[in-house]
Amino acid sequence: MTGKQKTMKDRIAELREKRAEVEAGGGEARHAKQHEQGKLTARERVDSLVDEGSFEEIGLFAQHRTTLFGMDKAVMPADGVVTGTGTVFGRPVHLASQDFSVAGGSAGEMHSTKVANALHSALQAGTPFVFINDSGGARVQEGIDSLSGYGKVFYQNVNLSGVVPQISIIAGPCAGGAVYSPALTDFIIQTDKSRMFITGPDVIKQVTGEQVTAEELGGPATHMGRSGVTHFVAEDDEQALLIAKKLLSFLPSNNTEEPPLIEGEYDVENDEALNEVIPDDPKKGYDVRDVIARIVDSSDFLEVQAGYAMNLVVGFGRITGHTVGFIANQSNHLSGVLDINASDKGARFIRFCNAFNIPVVNLVDVPGFLPGTAQEYDGIIRHGAKMLFAYSAATVPKITVVLRKAYGGSYLAMCNKDLGADRVFAWPTAEIAVMGAEGAAGVVFRKEIAAADDPAAKRAELVQLYRDAFSTPYVAAARGQVDAIIEPAETRRYIARALEQLAGKRELRPAKKHGLIPL
Repeated sequence: MTGKQKTMKDRIAELREKRAEVEAGGGEARHAKQHEQGKLTARERVDSLVDEGSFEEIGLFAQHRTTLFGMDKAVMPADGVVTGTGTVFGRPVHLASQDFSVAGGSAGEMHSTKVANALHSALQAGTPFVFINDSGGARVQEGIDSLSGYGKVFYQNVNLSGVVPQISIIAGPCAGGAVYSPALTDFIIQTDKSRMFITGPDVIKQVTGEQVTAEELGGPATHMGRSGVTHFVAEDDEQALLIAKKLLSFLPSNNTEEPPLIEGEYDVENDEALNEVIPDDPKKGYDVRDVIARIVDSSDFLEVQAGYAMNLVVGFGRITGHTVGFIANQSNHLSGVLDINASDKGARFIRFCNAFNIPVVNLVDVPGFLPGTAQEYDGIIRHGAKMLFAYSAATVPKITVVLRKAYGGSYLAMCNKDLGADRVFAWPTAEIAVMGAEGAAGVVFRKEIAAADDPAAKRAELVQLYRDAFSTPYVAAARGQVDAIIEPAETRRYIARALEQLAGKRELRPAKKHGLIPL
């Protein structure tokens, strides 16, 4: 005899019960432990990221299918990862949030398949993807199936690259193969409490004998200041999610769209304060972020990789509501020279802006490439060439403003006319030359200096002669390399008008699979 037929009411009650069980994740005790560590749970992170009531979960009832090593009895709600869609400031996103309360957020076959499917859905829908990482790594009990899952995720990361923005938040441990998914995304936001490394301290000690703490090896200070892996550092989960939301506000949903137009400041009147930014002493530094703050709307500038290669500043701002990417030499750090790390940082940022239709503004004050055996041995030639490649390949509007020094190959590497700059403006303080006056005079006037009764006085005289003749913007303007010499106070107006005029820019390139950027 059969049991009582279930009614719709019974089935709905059962569904609600099962939903509640899965949404409870690893349970109150494990959630409390997350909170004790100053971390949010996986679902709290999702709720903090997306607009209220907008999240739609996909794959809630997914379960692993492993039976070895006692896994046949293991229950893992949602298989340790929350995936789905929502909106941020009303714009759709796809996302995944690993649940550390379920088996330490370990990534098994279904776990990674859910993430890969969410990535593929973002590609189809043309929406940004946000992946919140908090995982103990591969689920060892699943063996090769776990590794296969990672491969699926990596493959989709690459498919999405240049099509939709990808943001990774490192909110807990991220080790082994798991680190490569964030590395394949566009931006990494790392919290103070998180750690990220290929091999942990214990393995390193066992294999190499080196002793290092987890913080020293994979903490945010390491990956911001030394490795350059991390783009933003956050105090906690809440700040990391706020950074992600702000970053998304600057970006288009995909590569077929323009960045969102935000109601901004439309005042482009002269800002006399800019006339006082550059010191009269050409050897004295200043903070180029002060220049950027006076150019962008509401002084609102989101700097990327602020603690890495600090001789180059990159980031996003708006001019009359339009998103703009800035690349600027920072004279306060290493005099603003281009070195290996700065070249990598700049080239990657330029290529991101170009992929997502974001105009680039270059603020130039560069005395050259950093000399020295260490730079040469580590490949400054190929790394510096990345800047040349990135600018030359970029087809978005490119506007260059020469603030002060622009010498030699580094002048080219900061996007001059010959590398495709659509507009080049120069301040009266601009020095555009093959090299600085001191070095040039020693080459051009070597014999005259050597023959002089007072070589030091003669050298000073000829240095000034060279500076007056060539270390100005007027020779470059006469050759058509500078479109206009402007007062610093006029900079915002000139850039705003150039962006307006270049809004419809179209530039065709030879058909090919892709170029081969120097690596």
